[in-house]
Amino acid sequence: MQVEPHLSRRPANFHPLTPADFLARAVAVHPDRPAIAWNDRRWTYRQFGGIAARLAAWLGRQEIGAGDVVSFMCSNRPEMLAAHYAVPSIGAVLNSINTRLDAETVAYILDHSGSHIIVADPGSIDIARQAGRLANTRVVLLAESEDSNEDRLDLLAGDPAEDRFEISGVADEWQPICLNYTSGTTGRPKGVVYHHRGAYLNALGNVMALGFDRDTVYLWTLPMFHCNGWCHTWAVTSAGGLHVCLDRIDPDLVFGALKTHAVTHFSCAPVVLYMLLNHPGRPAGALEKRVTVATGGASPTSTLIEQLDTLGVDLVHLYGLTESYGPATLCELPGRLATASAGEKAAFLARQGVRHITASQVRVADEQGMPVAADGKTMGEIQLSGNTLMAGYYRDAAASESAFSGGWFHTGDLAIVHPDGAIEIKDRLKDIIISGGENVSSLEIENVLHQHPAILLAAVVAMPDEKWGEVPCAFIETKAGKEVGTQELVAFCRSRLAGYKVPKRFVFRELPKTATGKIQKFVLREAAR
Repeated sequence: MQVEPHLSRRPANFHPLTPADFLARAVAVHPDRPAIAWNDRRWTYRQFGGIAARLAAWLGRQEIGAGDVVSFMCSNRPEMLAAHYAVPSIGAVLNSINTRLDAETVAYILDHSGSHIIVADPGSIDIARQAGRLANTRVVLLAESEDSNEDRLDLLAGDPAEDRFEISGVADEWQPICLNYTSGTTGRPKGVVYHHRGAYLNALGNVMALGFDRDTVYLWTLPMFHCNGWCHTWAVTSAGGLHVCLDRIDPDLVFGALKTHAVTHFSCAPVVLYMLLNHPGRPAGALEKRVTVATGGASPTSTLIEQLDTLGVDLVHLYGLTESYGPATLCELPGRLATASAGEKAAFLARQGVRHITASQVRVADEQGMPVAADGKTMGEIQLSGNTLMAGYYRDAAASESAFSGGWFHTGDLAIVHPDGAIEIKDRLKDIIISGGENVSSLEIENVLHQHPAILLAAVVAMPDEKWGEVPCAFIETKAGKEVGTQELVAFCRSRLAGYKVPKRFVFRELPKTATGKIQKFVLREAAR
C-alpha cells in the first residue's frame, strides 16, 4: 500500500501522548469522585485538578516555562501528586528528589539538573535550604498559611475546584517530562530523562498489569519520588481510582489506612513487607479485605509468601529500573498454583517473569549479543528495548551511548530464561563473586540466608582473599529481639549451599539503604575490603 500525502498526521488525528491528560479526563468524566485522601481530608477529582491548576499558574508567575527543571523534595502528599500534572502541563520538567538524601547530594542534583527552583515540605526544608545555598537555587516552603509569599507556597487553601486544569505546554510526546536521579546504590547518581510518551505508556501498562479501575484504592507506601512512584502517580488517576497519601512509612499508619480506606493495592520494597510482618501491632489474623501488593528487588522467600498469604496479601513480583520508568516485567501466580505450597509459590515468584504489556522487548543475551537458550540454566544479561525506556542520561552522552549499545538497553542484571519464557535474575554483573575460578551468585546466597528465622535482611558481596581471589562476605541485619551467631549461620548455609558458596565472614549490622529500601551494596563492598 502506498502512503499517500493525505494520509499523513494532522491536528485532528494526532495529539502528543502525555499522562497529564489523565487528570484532564478524570476532571471531565468523574469530577465528583474521590481522588485524594490525606490524613483526615479528602479531595474530589475536580478539586485535584484545581490544585494542579493552582500550581501551574504559580509556576507561570515564577517565569517557569517549557524545558525548565522544577525540583520537588516532598513526602507523599497531595501537592507532590499534583506536581506530576502541573509541571508537565506547562512543558516544564519535574525533578523529584529523594527526601533522605544529604544536603551535598541534593546540591549536586540541583546543580547538575540546572533546576530553577526547589519546593520542599516542612520535613525536608532544612536540607533543601542547605542545598539551595550550595547550588545557588531558590528554595520555597510548601506549607499551608494565610500569608503566602514568594518563599512559601500554599496550594490547599479554600476550594481548589474554582481553578481549572489545562494542558498548554506539550508540543511533542518525546519532550522531557521528568528528570529522575538514580538511587545511589552504585555511587554518584545519574540523571535519567523520561519523555511524555514513555510515561503515558508505562502508566497504562500498570493499569492493565495490576487491574486498576474506578474502585481502586491505592495506598502510597512507595515514595512518589522513586521513578515517579513507578508511574502509579499517573496510572491510578487514569483509572479514576483513589490515591491514599501517607507522609511516612509507619506500620501503625499502614495498617490503619488499610482498614479505614479499604485499600485494594499498594507497592513497596521487600523491606517494607518485612517491617509490616514483624510489627507487634499487626492484625492477629487476616486483613478484612485482601490486598494486591506489587514488590520488586529481592525475590520473595517461601516464608515471606506464606506469611503474606496468611495476612491476606496477593503478591505481584515486578522488575525494572529507574531507566525503564519502573516496571518492565511482572510475575504473578497463575491460577494453577493457587493451592500450591508456599515453597512452590516462592519458586515461581522468584522469577522476574515476562515483559510488561507496554514494554516492547525483553531478552537475555550472552557476551556476543545472542539470546541465551531458554533452558533455565544458561546465564546472560537482561536487555530491554521499547517505548518505555529513558531518552538517556542528562549531560552524559558517553554513558547514554554505552547503555544503549548494540540497539538494546543494557541493565547489568544477569538472568536465565525458563522454558516458558519467564526470566529469573541470578545476580548483578558487578555482584558476581569469582572464587577460585567459579562464579558465585550473591543472590543465591542471600535467598538462602533470608530463610533463616532470625534474619530480617542479608546482603552478600565479594571480599578479597589471597588464596581464592574473592570469597563471599555476608552482612546480616537481624529481626528485632532475635539473635544468631556466625557458627549457626555457617552450619545453616552448609546444609543448603555448596561449600565454596558459604560466606567466609559474617558481619552483623544495620544495612545501609536508599529511601526505597534498596541495599547500598557499594557501601558494603567498601566495608568488606
